Amino acid sequence: MSEVKQQIPKWFKGMIYDKGEEVVNPFSNESYELNAIELSIYDFIMDCAWVFERAPKTVTEKQVRDFHRALNWFRNNNSEAYMVLLD
Repeated sequence: MSEVKQQIPKWFKGMIYDKGEEVVNPFSNESYELNAIELSIYDFIMDCAWVFERAPKTVTEKQVRDFHRALNWFRNNNSEAYMVLLD
């Protein structure tokens, strides 16, 4: 069976890491190994959530739209990791 290569979304303007790593859900303590693209988008999601919570008056419509795009990308590209880390 051939492996499908994930594509970097065109809308994503964040940094793409060279390597992935294991990420731990701080609430459940479950972990999941993410590749470089997944980790880049995961960090983007977590950074957005931090800004939305701590500085909501600074949030733009584009940031909210990209946040939802990132969540959807994660759901579609690695639903198992999404369920462990973000659901």
